[in-house]
Amino acid sequence: MLDWQDIQIFLEVARSQRLADAARRLGLDHSTLSRRTRRFEQQLNTQLFERSTHGYHLTEAGHRLQAHAEEMARHAFEAGEGLTDQNHRISGQIRLGVTEGFGTWVIAPLLTAFCERHPGVTLDLLALPRVVNLSRHEADLAITIERPSSPGLVISRLCDYRLRLYGSQDYLTRHDSPRRLADLRRHRLIGYVDDLIFSEQLSYLDPLLDPTVVGHPGPHFAMRGTSVTTQHSACLRGAGLAVLPCFMASTTQALSSLLTDDVDIVRQFWITSRQEQRRLARVRLLWDFLRDALEINRDFLMGEGHELTIPPAFS
Repeated sequence: MLDWQDIQIFLEVARSQRLADAARRLGLDHSTLSRRTRRFEQQLNTQLFERSTHGYHLTEAGHRLQAHAEEMARHAFEAGEGLTDQNHRISGQIRLGVTEGFGTWVIAPLLTAFCERHPGVTLDLLALPRVVNLSRHEADLAITIERPSSPGLVISRLCDYRLRLYGSQDYLTRHDSPRRLADLRRHRLIGYVDDLIFSEQLSYLDPLLDPTVVGHPGPHFAMRGTSVTTQHSACLRGAGLAVLPCFMASTTQALSSLLTDDVDIVRQFWITSRQEQRRLARVRLLWDFLRDALEINRDFLMGEGHELTIPPAFS
Protein backbone atom coordinates (compact mmCIF):
# COMPACT_ATOMS: atom_id res chain seq x y z
CA MET A 1 0.00 0.00 0.00
CA LEU A 2 1.43 3.37 -1.01
CA ASP A 3 1.74 6.07 1.62
CA TRP A 4 -0.22 9.23 0.67
CA GLN A 5 2.52 11.43 2.11
CA ASP A 6 5.07 9.73 -0.16
CA ILE A 7 2.79 10.44 -3.12
CA GLN A 8 2.56 14.12 -2.13
CA ILE A 9 6.34 14.36 -1.82
CA PHE A 10 6.84 12.69 -5.20
CA LEU A 11 4.29 15.02 -6.80
CA GLU A 12 5.91 18.18 -5.43
CA VAL A 13 9.37 17.13 -6.62
CA ALA A 14 7.93 16.25 -10.04
CA ARG A 15 6.24 19.65 -10.32
CA SER A 16 9.18 21.68 -9.02
CA GLN A 17 11.93 19.69 -10.75
CA ARG A 18 14.31 21.08 -8.12
CA LEU A 19 14.75 19.50 -4.71
CA ALA A 20 15.37 22.82 -2.95
CA ASP A 21 12.12 24.33 -4.29
CA ALA A 22 10.10 21.23 -3.35
CA ALA A 23 11.65 21.14 0.14
CA ARG A 24 10.74 24.77 0.74
CA ARG A 25 7.13 24.24 -0.30
CA LEU A 26 6.79 21.06 1.78
CA GLY A 27 8.51 22.53 4.84
CA LEU A 28 11.19 19.82 4.85
CA ASP A 29 14.94 20.12 4.79
CA HIS A 30 16.85 19.20 1.63
CA SER A 31 18.49 16.04 2.98
CA THR A 32 15.25 14.65 4.40
CA LEU A 33 13.46 15.15 1.11
CA SER A 34 16.29 13.50 -0.85
CA ARG A 35 16.29 10.53 1.53
CA ARG A 36 12.51 10.09 1.37
CA THR A 37 12.49 10.32 -2.42
CA ARG A 38 15.12 7.59 -2.73
CA ARG A 39 13.33 5.45 -0.17
CA PHE A 40 10.11 5.75 -2.17
CA GLU A 41 11.93 4.61 -5.33
CA GLN A 42 13.39 1.66 -3.40
CA GLN A 43 9.94 0.74 -2.10
CA LEU A 44 8.64 0.67 -5.69
CA ASN A 45 11.86 -0.88 -7.00
CA THR A 46 11.62 1.68 -9.79
CA GLN A 47 13.66 4.76 -10.70
CA LEU A 48 11.28 7.71 -10.88
CA PHE A 49 13.76 10.56 -11.43
CA GLU A 50 16.83 11.26 -13.51
CA ARG A 51 19.06 13.36 -11.25
CA SER A 52 21.50 15.93 -12.62
CA THR A 53 22.92 19.35 -11.84
CA HIS A 54 19.92 20.77 -13.74
CA GLY A 55 17.40 19.19 -11.37
CA TYR A 56 15.11 16.18 -11.04
CA HIS A 57 13.44 15.03 -14.25
CA LEU A 58 10.89 12.24 -14.49
CA THR A 59 11.72 8.91 -16.06
CA GLU A 60 9.10 7.14 -18.18
CA ALA A 61 7.91 5.32 -15.06
CA GLY A 62 7.83 8.63 -13.20
CA HIS A 63 5.57 10.17 -15.84
CA ARG A 64 3.16 7.23 -15.53
CA LEU A 65 3.04 7.60 -11.76
CA GLN A 66 2.58 11.36 -11.99
CA ALA A 67 -0.61 10.94 -14.04
CA HIS A 68 -2.11 8.79 -11.27
CA ALA A 69 -0.77 11.02 -8.52
CA GLU A 70 -2.28 14.16 -10.09
CA GLU A 71 -5.65 12.42 -10.23
CA MET A 72 -5.35 11.37 -6.59
CA ALA A 73 -4.41 14.92 -5.58
CA ARG A 74 -7.36 16.34 -7.49
CA HIS A 75 -9.82 14.01 -5.73
CA ALA A 76 -8.27 14.77 -2.34
CA PHE A 77 -8.47 18.51 -3.00
CA GLU A 78 -12.12 18.36 -4.07
CA ALA A 79 -13.02 16.17 -1.09
CA GLY A 80 -11.40 18.62 1.31
CA GLU A 81 -13.09 21.61 -0.29
CA GLY A 82 -16.46 19.91 -0.12
CA LEU A 83 -16.12 18.83 3.52
CA THR A 84 -15.13 22.27 4.74
CA ASP A 85 -17.73 23.96 2.53
CA GLN A 86 -15.12 26.39 1.21
CA ASN A 87 -16.48 25.81 -2.25
CA HIS A 88 -19.46 27.97 -1.37
CA ARG A 89 -18.04 30.54 1.03
CA ILE A 90 -16.45 33.67 -0.40
CA SER A 91 -13.28 33.45 1.65
CA GLY A 92 -9.86 31.90 1.43
CA GLN A 93 -6.78 32.54 -0.65
CA ILE A 94 -6.41 33.13 -4.40
CA ARG A 95 -3.04 33.28 -6.11
CA LEU A 96 -3.07 35.16 -9.41
CA GLY A 97 -0.09 35.09 -11.75
CA VAL A 98 0.27 37.84 -14.35
CA THR A 99 2.97 39.45 -16.45
CA GLU A 100 4.87 42.18 -14.63
CA GLY A 101 3.79 45.30 -16.54
CA PHE A 102 0.11 44.40 -16.82
CA GLY A 103 0.04 43.21 -13.21
CA THR A 104 1.63 46.39 -11.88
CA TRP A 105 -0.08 49.02 -14.02
CA VAL A 106 -3.55 47.53 -14.53
CA ILE A 107 -4.42 44.46 -12.48
CA ALA A 108 -3.18 45.66 -9.07
CA PRO A 109 -5.20 48.92 -9.19
CA LEU A 110 -8.31 47.08 -10.41
CA LEU A 111 -8.07 44.51 -7.62
CA THR A 112 -8.61 47.18 -5.00
CA ALA A 113 -12.33 47.01 -5.84
CA PHE A 114 -12.35 43.21 -5.62
CA CYS A 115 -10.71 43.34 -2.19
CA GLU A 116 -13.36 45.81 -0.99
CA ARG A 117 -16.16 43.60 -2.27
CA HIS A 118 -14.77 40.39 -0.75
CA PRO A 119 -12.87 41.18 2.46
CA GLY A 120 -12.69 37.49 3.38
CA VAL A 121 -10.47 36.71 0.37
CA THR A 122 -6.68 37.02 0.47
CA LEU A 123 -5.12 37.78 -2.91
CA ASP A 124 -1.56 36.80 -3.76
CA LEU A 125 -0.57 38.75 -6.87
CA LEU A 126 2.45 37.31 -8.68
CA ALA A 127 3.48 40.04 -11.13
CA LEU A 128 6.52 38.47 -12.78
CA PRO A 129 8.56 38.92 -16.00
CA ARG A 130 7.84 35.31 -16.95
CA VAL A 131 4.96 32.86 -17.40
CA VAL A 132 3.47 31.43 -14.20
CA ASN A 133 3.29 27.63 -14.40
CA LEU A 134 -0.16 26.36 -13.41
CA SER A 135 0.88 22.74 -13.92
CA ARG A 136 3.32 23.18 -11.04
CA HIS A 137 0.56 24.77 -8.94
CA GLU A 138 2.34 28.14 -8.80
CA ALA A 139 -1.02 29.91 -8.98
CA ASP A 140 -4.78 29.37 -9.12
CA LEU A 141 -5.29 31.75 -12.05
CA ALA A 142 -2.89 33.08 -14.66
CA ILE A 143 -3.02 35.92 -17.16
CA THR A 144 -0.65 35.29 -20.06
CA ILE A 145 0.30 36.91 -23.37
CA GLU A 146 0.18 33.59 -25.20
CA ARG A 147 -2.70 31.15 -25.33
CA PRO A 148 -1.68 28.20 -23.12
CA SER A 149 -1.66 24.77 -24.71
CA SER A 150 -1.44 22.50 -21.65
CA PRO A 151 -4.30 20.00 -21.25
CA GLY A 152 -6.66 20.23 -18.31
CA LEU A 153 -6.91 24.02 -18.33
CA VAL A 154 -9.90 26.33 -18.72
CA ILE A 155 -8.81 29.10 -21.12
CA SER A 156 -10.51 32.30 -22.26
CA ARG A 157 -9.40 35.35 -24.22
CA LEU A 158 -9.39 38.18 -21.67
CA CYS A 159 -8.74 41.39 -23.62
CA ASP A 160 -6.75 43.08 -26.37
CA TYR A 161 -4.18 45.81 -25.80
CA ARG A 162 -2.15 48.12 -28.03
CA LEU A 163 1.54 49.02 -28.07
CA ARG A 164 3.17 52.03 -29.75
CA LEU A 165 6.60 53.56 -30.11
CA TYR A 166 7.28 56.22 -27.45
CA GLY A 167 9.90 58.81 -26.65
CA SER A 168 10.27 61.35 -23.86
CA GLN A 169 10.06 65.08 -24.46
CA ASP A 170 13.64 65.42 -23.23
CA TYR A 171 14.91 62.82 -25.71
CA LEU A 172 12.95 64.26 -28.63
CA THR A 173 14.23 67.76 -27.89
CA ARG A 174 17.78 66.47 -28.19
CA HIS A 175 17.29 64.09 -31.13
CA ASP A 176 14.17 65.20 -33.04
CA SER A 177 11.22 62.93 -33.79
CA PRO A 178 11.54 60.18 -36.39
CA ARG A 179 9.22 60.84 -39.34
CA ARG A 180 9.49 57.39 -40.93
CA LEU A 181 10.82 53.96 -39.98
CA ALA A 182 14.05 54.56 -41.87
CA ASP A 183 14.82 57.43 -39.45
CA LEU A 184 15.22 54.93 -36.61
CA ARG A 185 18.76 54.24 -37.82
CA ARG A 186 19.73 57.57 -36.27
CA HIS A 187 18.07 56.92 -32.92
CA ARG A 188 18.84 55.04 -29.75
CA LEU A 189 16.42 52.26 -28.85
CA ILE A 190 15.40 50.46 -25.69
CA GLY A 191 14.25 46.83 -25.91
CA TYR A 192 14.40 43.29 -24.52
CA VAL A 193 17.49 41.13 -24.12
CA ASP A 194 16.95 38.86 -27.11
CA ASP A 195 17.99 35.53 -25.59
CA LEU A 196 16.01 36.18 -22.37
CA ILE A 197 12.64 36.98 -23.97
CA PHE A 198 10.15 34.56 -22.40
CA SER A 199 7.62 34.85 -25.25
CA GLU A 200 7.83 35.53 -28.98
CA GLN A 201 4.90 37.88 -28.46
CA LEU A 202 7.43 40.33 -26.98
CA SER A 203 9.58 40.54 -30.11
CA TYR A 204 7.94 43.83 -31.08
CA LEU A 205 10.93 45.49 -32.68
CA ASP A 206 11.99 42.71 -35.06
CA PRO A 207 9.52 43.52 -37.86
CA LEU A 208 10.18 47.27 -37.47
CA LEU A 209 13.94 46.98 -37.93
CA ASP A 210 14.02 45.39 -41.38
CA PRO A 211 17.55 46.08 -42.70
CA THR A 212 16.12 46.95 -46.12
CA VAL A 213 14.25 49.82 -44.42
CA VAL A 214 16.47 51.01 -41.57
CA GLY A 215 19.80 49.99 -43.08
CA HIS A 216 22.62 47.89 -41.72
CA PRO A 217 23.78 47.49 -38.96
CA GLY A 218 20.64 49.39 -37.91
CA PRO A 219 19.83 51.50 -34.85
CA HIS A 220 21.93 51.45 -31.70
CA PHE A 221 20.36 49.91 -28.61
CA ALA A 222 21.15 52.20 -25.71
CA MET A 223 19.68 49.76 -23.22
CA ARG A 224 18.18 46.27 -23.10
CA GLY A 225 16.31 44.70 -20.22
CA THR A 226 14.14 41.78 -19.17
CA SER A 227 11.44 44.01 -17.64
CA VAL A 228 8.98 46.25 -19.47
CA THR A 229 8.82 48.43 -16.35
CA THR A 230 12.57 48.98 -16.61
CA GLN A 231 12.20 49.91 -20.28
CA HIS A 232 9.41 52.35 -19.43
CA SER A 233 11.54 53.99 -16.76
CA ALA A 234 14.55 54.30 -19.10
CA CYS A 235 12.38 55.74 -21.88
CA LEU A 236 10.82 58.23 -19.47
CA ARG A 237 14.29 59.42 -18.48
CA GLY A 238 15.35 59.97 -22.08
CA ALA A 239 17.61 56.96 -22.67
CA GLY A 240 15.99 56.20 -26.03
CA LEU A 241 12.82 55.18 -27.87
CA ALA A 242 10.84 52.15 -26.73
CA VAL A 243 7.82 50.11 -27.80
CA LEU A 244 5.52 50.19 -24.77
CA PRO A 245 1.95 49.19 -23.95
CA CYS A 246 -0.38 52.17 -24.14
CA PHE A 247 -1.71 51.31 -20.68
CA MET A 248 1.72 52.24 -19.32
CA ALA A 249 2.85 55.09 -21.58
CA SER A 250 -0.35 57.01 -22.21
CA THR A 251 -0.89 57.86 -18.54
CA THR A 252 1.75 60.61 -18.64
CA GLN A 253 2.26 63.61 -20.93
CA ALA A 254 6.02 63.15 -20.60
CA LEU A 255 5.95 60.43 -23.30
CA SER A 256 4.83 60.99 -26.90
CA SER A 257 3.70 58.30 -29.31
CA LEU A 258 5.66 58.25 -32.57
CA LEU A 259 5.17 56.82 -36.08
CA THR A 260 1.61 55.90 -35.21
CA ASP A 261 0.81 54.76 -38.75
CA ASP A 262 3.80 52.43 -38.86
CA VAL A 263 3.92 51.18 -35.26
CA ASP A 264 0.48 49.92 -34.30
CA ILE A 265 0.83 46.60 -32.47
CA VAL A 266 -2.14 44.75 -30.98
CA ARG A 267 -1.68 41.80 -28.63
CA GLN A 268 -3.98 39.74 -26.42
CA PHE A 269 -4.10 38.62 -22.81
CA TRP A 270 -5.51 35.19 -21.92
CA ILE A 271 -6.91 34.07 -18.58
CA THR A 272 -6.57 30.45 -17.55
CA SER A 273 -7.00 28.14 -14.60
CA ARG A 274 -6.89 24.44 -13.78
CA GLN A 275 -10.33 22.88 -14.00
CA GLU A 276 -10.55 21.99 -10.30
CA GLN A 277 -9.60 25.53 -9.25
CA ARG A 278 -12.06 27.11 -11.68
CA ARG A 279 -14.90 25.37 -9.83
CA LEU A 280 -14.21 27.28 -6.61
CA ALA A 281 -16.64 30.14 -5.97
CA ARG A 282 -13.89 32.61 -5.06
CA VAL A 283 -11.89 31.81 -8.19
CA ARG A 284 -14.97 32.11 -10.41
CA LEU A 285 -15.72 35.48 -8.82
CA LEU A 286 -12.25 36.79 -9.55
CA TRP A 287 -12.38 35.41 -13.10
CA ASP A 288 -15.67 37.20 -13.78
CA PHE A 289 -14.54 40.38 -12.03
CA LEU A 290 -11.42 40.63 -14.21
CA ARG A 291 -13.39 40.11 -17.39
CA ASP A 292 -15.91 42.83 -16.46
CA ALA A 293 -13.25 45.27 -15.19
CA LEU A 294 -11.16 44.95 -18.34
CA GLU A 295 -14.18 45.27 -20.60
CA ILE A 296 -14.98 48.70 -19.18
CA ASN A 297 -11.33 49.64 -19.76
CA ARG A 298 -11.21 48.54 -23.40
CA ASP A 299 -10.52 52.07 -24.68
CA PHE A 300 -7.76 52.57 -22.14
CA LEU A 301 -6.06 49.30 -23.09
CA MET A 302 -6.25 50.18 -26.78
CA GLY A 303 -4.66 53.60 -26.29
CA GLU A 304 -7.89 55.52 -26.83
CA GLY A 305 -8.14 56.68 -23.21
CA HIS A 306 -5.63 57.99 -20.71
CA GLU A 307 -7.02 56.87 -17.36
CA LEU A 308 -7.79 53.49 -15.87
CA THR A 309 -11.39 53.14 -14.64
CA ILE A 310 -11.66 51.40 -11.27
CA PRO A 311 -14.95 49.50 -10.79
CA PRO A 312 -17.12 50.52 -7.84
CA ALA A 313 -16.26 48.90 -4.53
CA PHE A 314 -19.70 47.28 -4.44
CA SER A 315 -21.22 45.74 -7.57
